Amino acid sequence: MDIQLLTAWIRCRFEELRTARDRGATSTELAVIAGALLVGAGLLVAAIRAKLLEKIGIIQGG
Repeated sequence: MDIQLLTAWIRCRFEELRTARDRGATSTELAVIAGALLVGAGLLVAAIRAKLLEKIGIIQGG
């Protein structure tokens, strides 16, 4: 997974959440956007963890 792509996606969804809140979106709409943000954050954590484990493997195996 590309960390930069996930970070940009999360920023986009956060701006969408802020805009939706400002325009008076329903709680359901806000919950869906927040859920997408949580999924994106989980994917970002997994991508960072995988990248770190890859680097540790290179250092230990090196």
